[in-house]
Amino acid sequence: MICDRKRLVHYLNQIKTGPFTKSDLLTPPYRLFREGELDMFYSPHNEYINPQALIVIAGITPGFSQMKRAYSTAANLLKSGASLEQIAFETKKAAGLSGSMRQHIIGMLDECGLAAALHIQDSSQLFSHKRDLLHTTSVIKHPVFYQQKNYTGHRPSIRQSVLLSHYAFECFPAEIETLKRHILLIPLGKAAESVCHTLKKHSRLKNAMLLHGFPHPSGANGHRFKQFRENKKSLQEQIQRFAERIQ
Repeated sequence: MICDRKRLVHYLNQIKTGPFTKSDLLTPPYRLFREGELDMFYSPHNEYINPQALIVIAGITPGFSQMKRAYSTAANLLKSGASLEQIAFETKKAAGLSGSMRQHIIGMLDECGLAAALHIQDSSQLFSHKRDLLHTTSVIKHPVFYQQKNYTGHRPSIRQSVLLSHYAFECFPAEIETLKRHILLIPLGKAAESVCHTLKKHSRLKNAMLLHGFPHPSGANGHRFKQFRENKKSLQEQIQRFAERIQ
């Protein structure tokens, strides 16, 4: 399912030949909004929604590497004559939680028992032939940069920004609530989890069980190993409760 076909077509029409550096993509043709020192740019990979997903993994916002991978994938697909639906889906597969972060997520999920709960071999299958079980997204749907650097969710805080608050507290829950099943929602890191807690408190995300305490998997998070060790037992217990719900 594509969220906004018209917008996807508009930005696909902007695509030129790579290599898609920051000087190519972080430019006015790809900018959605500017608010103070915050800039939000369009990326095609979060237009695709899997309404049948059982597991949802939500970062805070895509980084530049994901944005670059999405545009590179889209450019190649356009050359091959792919349909709009194929482009939306394949850019999601290629760019959503891509790179080393994906491997860190898979490793932690396996240790928490998610694969066993879903009766699959391992959590990497969620990103391959069990993709129908997974939806990846971001609390703030499109890439945001603060002073030209990846936004981390803290400076400024989401609540200090009208733009970020709109995406986090209106657009994000509206997206999650289109999903048709009772889901396990896995926010990555404290900023994303805080948004999900707030939404739950205000009676949103009723179709979601929230997984508490999952560390942000970025290599830049030097505390993730300690955080995971401290929270591992709780994470395992939460996933087991989810497994019991969906049996």
